Amino acid sequence: MAAEPLVQRDSEARQRWTTLALLCCAVVLSFSTWFSATAIAPELTRAWNLSTAEATWLTNGVQIGFVTGALLASLFNLPDLIRMNRLMAGSAALAVIANAALLLEPPPIVAILCRIITGFALAGVYPPALKLVSTWFVAGRGLAFAAVIGAITAGSALPHLFRGTTSAIAWQQVVVLSTIAALASMVLFLLCVREGPFPYGKAMFDPHQIGRVLRDRHVALVNIGYLGHMWELYAMWAWLLTYLTAAFEAGDYGTAQDASLLTFATVALGVVGCFAGGVLSDRVGRTATTAGMMIASGLCALTVGFAYDGPLWLLAIVVVVWGISIIGDSAQFSAAVTELADRNYIGTALSLQMGMGFALTIGMIWALPRLAELLGGWQWTFSVLAIGPFVGAAAMLYLRRLPAATRLANGRR
Repeated sequence: MAAEPLVQRDSEARQRWTTLALLCCAVVLSFSTWFSATAIAPELTRAWNLSTAEATWLTNGVQIGFVTGALLASLFNLPDLIRMNRLMAGSAALAVIANAALLLEPPPIVAILCRIITGFALAGVYPPALKLVSTWFVAGRGLAFAAVIGAITAGSALPHLFRGTTSAIAWQQVVVLSTIAALASMVLFLLCVREGPFPYGKAMFDPHQIGRVLRDRHVALVNIGYLGHMWELYAMWAWLLTYLTAAFEAGDYGTAQDASLLTFATVALGVVGCFAGGVLSDRVGRTATTAGMMIASGLCALTVGFAYDGPLWLLAIVVVVWGISIIGDSAQFSAAVTELADRNYIGTALSLQMGMGFALTIGMIWALPRLAELLGGWQWTFSVLAIGPFVGAAAMLYLRRLPAATRLANGRR
């Protein structure tokens, strides 16, 4: 009789890891639509005669759509009203339609609207994916969350791989490949992913609780850390290809295809940072890990300009280290909020954190090309990104000194 529960536990353990693997595969495929237009921005600019502002909003539209979708999903608590796998499958289907619409070569304003809809759709994938994972993982939830963030990172990198391996083909090929990937994710979400045996409590967004969240000193420090992280992250991801293309042309290092492949490698290797951040945060501490990652990424932002002129191996090392460190702390800010905030407003705290963070990325993505114009080129433009992680690291190190920090990661500050 004693062997029966043991067999059952082994079966549940296999099932949860299988579910996590399938979920991560689906997330990777669906998030290939996030930067599908960004990866081909140079081609679209030439083919559609886009202005700098229009090209920028092809990326920023996704951010706007995501912020809107995430807040609305939280406000109406959609993950509790609709089965999470169905919500994610439906969202992936919407992303397929919006992404494929680019193949019709619509006017710029319509193309930007399609990108807004894509971001709106992906807001129905990201938060529900984290919530679904939590129904399978009680122990090891931090590592499972890191796996989902790693999948988002890998998916965001995919269009650069598509472009890097199909540069001799029309830009439409990248859109077709990312659309097919999102379509496959819809099937995986619908048929292969199920909720687990540990239902998660409702995480409602209540606008009336915003004041309480903002007055919570400890949550505020975590949010400053998160805003510092987001100040840097999506601006770097959005403009890295442009930066490397300019550097490759200036140094005659290689082709646009080579720049795309290095961009893919840089963003994709962030998966390593996600898992490292998850392990270190659970074993060493949340504040130590997030501060360390932000200091490392901030130093990369400061030094990448010196590597702009080569040699190529030095430039590659700096951007790859940056790609690993810039995302490694991401999941831990959400984890810290769930540990520090009053349980009565965790949902509002998480929604507010995500909303503020992604809203900040809109401004940074818009500002960077204008700063490059003022500086006469991209070489030193990324230096401004160091401000965010250094401020964020200071906030997390200050939090580390407070007694409340012992509530983080079972006492690991």
